[in-house]
Amino acid sequence: MAPPPRRHYLDHASTTPLRPEAAAALAGWAQSAATPDGVGDPGRVHEEGRRARGALELAREEVAALLSTPASRVVFTSGGTEAVNAAVASAAADRPGAPVVAAGVEHSSVLEAARRVAPVARLEVDRLGRVELGHLADLLGATPPPALVNCQWGNHEVGTLQPVADVVALCRERGVPVHVDACSAAGHVVVDAAEVGADFLSVSAHKLGGPPGIGALVVRRGARLRPLLVGGAEERARRAGAENVPGAVGFGAAAAALSRPGALEAERAAAAAAVGRLVEGACALDGVTLVGDPDTAGRLPHIACFHVDGVQSEGVLLGLDRAGVAVHSGSSCSSETLEPSPVLAAMGADPDRSLRVSPGWTTTDDDLEAFLEALPRVLAGLRALGAAASAG
Repeated sequence: MAPPPRRHYLDHASTTPLRPEAAAALAGWAQSAATPDGVGDPGRVHEEGRRARGALELAREEVAALLSTPASRVVFTSGGTEAVNAAVASAAADRPGAPVVAAGVEHSSVLEAARRVAPVARLEVDRLGRVELGHLADLLGATPPPALVNCQWGNHEVGTLQPVADVVALCRERGVPVHVDACSAAGHVVVDAAEVGADFLSVSAHKLGGPPGIGALVVRRGARLRPLLVGGAEERARRAGAENVPGAVGFGAAAAALSRPGALEAERAAAAAAVGRLVEGACALDGVTLVGDPDTAGRLPHIACFHVDGVQSEGVLLGLDRAGVAVHSGSSCSSETLEPSPVLAAMGADPDRSLRVSPGWTTTDDDLEAFLEALPRVLAGLRALGAAASAG
C-alpha cells in the first residue's frame, strides 16, 4: 500500500509543532516521573519536592531569558488565554467601573475578558490594523481614566505590528496600566519585556514550539496582580493550583532553543523569506491582495493574510485541504467560533474572503510550492463553479 501523500502545514500561527528540544525535555521528565522517587510537589521541602522545584525554576529562568525579564517576574499559567484573563481581571478589580481599552483587532480572549469585567472603550485602528495613538490619547484623558489599556505586540490574523513602546509611554504619562498580548510575537521577533515596560505581558508556549496547556504572564516590578485563581500560594501567591511542571519544562526547553545565539534571528529571516515568496506568488493571481501592512518591517515575519475576490473562504480552505495544504481563514466557518474574525471586521476587510497563511520552523520549500501550485487551481475551480451556477 502506498504511503499517504505528505501534508503541508502552513498554519503555524494557530499552533506550531513541538520542537525537538521540548519533546526531549518532556520525555526525560516523563521517564523520571514514572519512577517511585521521580515525582514531587515543588512546594514541598523533601528531596523529591526540591527536585521538582529545581526543574520548575530552571524553566522559569529559560522563559525569562527569552523575554529579557527577571525570572521572578514570570508567572506560569495554563496558557495565553489565562494570562490575558488574569491581567484584565486584576486591573479592572483595582479600578471598579472604569473602562478597559481594547482595539477591535485584539484577540478574542482580550475582548471577551474585558467585556466580562468592565465597560470596553474601543480603540480605533487604521486600514492596516494599527492602533491610532491620537485616539488613545483621547481615551486616556477621559473621566474616569481607563483601568487598563490592552495592546497586542503583533496581530494574529494579519501580522501588523503595533507601536507598543509608544502605547506604554503614553499610558505611563497618565498612570494607566498596560497589558501587552505577545502570544503571537514571542519566539518570532525579539520581545524585550523589560525595555518595553508594560505592566503585564502574556505569552503562550504552543505558539513558539512548546507544549500546549502552558503559558506565562510577565508582571512588571511594582505592578499589582490579583490572583485570578485562588486556593493556594503557588507561583508566589500569584496563581493558585499545582504547577504544571512538565509543561513548564517543555516551555523552558523551547525558549532556551530560541535563546541560543542567532537562533531567533535565523528563524525570523527564514519566515520572512517564506512569507515574501508566498505573497509574491499569491498576489500575482487575479483577485488576490494582501491584507495588512505591505511593509515587511511593519508586520510579524511569519503571517500573511490575503483577500480573495469572488469566492468564499470555506471553499478555498477545503480545496487546499484536499490538496494536502493546511491554512486558516478569519471566516466563522473555519473554526469552532460562530462569529467571523473581529480583526478583519475592525479593519473593514471581509472575513468570509480571507486566507491566512503562516509558515514556521518546520516549513520547507516543498510546503511553499504545494500552496503556490494548489491555490490557482482551487480558485479557478471555485470560480468556474460560481459562473456555472450564475448561468444556470
